[in-house]
Amino acid sequence: MPGVKRAREAVWFRHWVAESYSVRQLAQLSGHSPRTLWRIIAYWMGRRPVEEFDFSRFKHLIYDGTYFHKDGCFISLMDGRSQKIISHIYAQKEGYKTTVGWFRELRARGLYPLYITMDGERSVIRAMAETWPQARIQRCLYHIQREGMRWLRSYPKTPAGKALRVLLKTLCQIRTKEERDMFIEAFRTWIEAHKDFVLALPRTQVAYKDLKKTMTLIRNALPDMFYYLEDSAIHKTTNALEGFYSRLKDHYRGHRGLSKKHRISYLSWYCYFKNHG
Repeated sequence: MPGVKRAREAVWFRHWVAESYSVRQLAQLSGHSPRTLWRIIAYWMGRRPVEEFDFSRFKHLIYDGTYFHKDGCFISLMDGRSQKIISHIYAQKEGYKTTVGWFRELRARGLYPLYITMDGERSVIRAMAETWPQARIQRCLYHIQREGMRWLRSYPKTPAGKALRVLLKTLCQIRTKEERDMFIEAFRTWIEAHKDFVLALPRTQVAYKDLKKTMTLIRNALPDMFYYLEDSAIHKTTNALEGFYSRLKDHYRGHRGLSKKHRISYLSWYCYFKNHG
């Protein structure tokens, strides 16, 4: 039966996609010729997996995107509980125009999240707020910490920079409301102690730009940094999705040279197989 034959062949396609087996390795395992295996791969790459979800069940999401060279951005929504990729798109770049139509389509299919963990991409946050006004954005603590530490550099030269770097290093370790309150109080104390110094720095000076950007980053993100302390299902970072992307790219490197069309097909199949792994 053709259906049974295709199902058997799909096993080798799955190994090629999800485990990054080469055609030479598959030929040794399967007994098929490389030509037959390329035919199998071409057949499935010309199709897209069909996956049906009850979107109304997903209330805690993780959002992030990752770029493939300069040829596009793979953007995904992950269910925070099951850590399955529930939807994804491939676009030239991340932004409002790219995501708002996608979000509206998902809303029409029943997706009404309560919390979305993501970085601070403002245009995407605006698209989310327009689509799901009931959803709260949990800002990724790791992104805040990493961005602030990058701006402050490894060895800040000013006492203000040194003190703020020490405070930032504690951010991802906050596990209780008491620790949250201590962090907020410490930041307010830092502002009281150093705000005048920061604002008095020459605007052309690197220290001014670094300290001002870091201070603004924390102050703007503060209202949306600690929802995870109210609900254990909320992820405080996007690490789960970033880890998925890291593994995806490791496997994808074994198949470099795919056309854009086949790259998109590969990414769709990779998500499908990992969701059903």
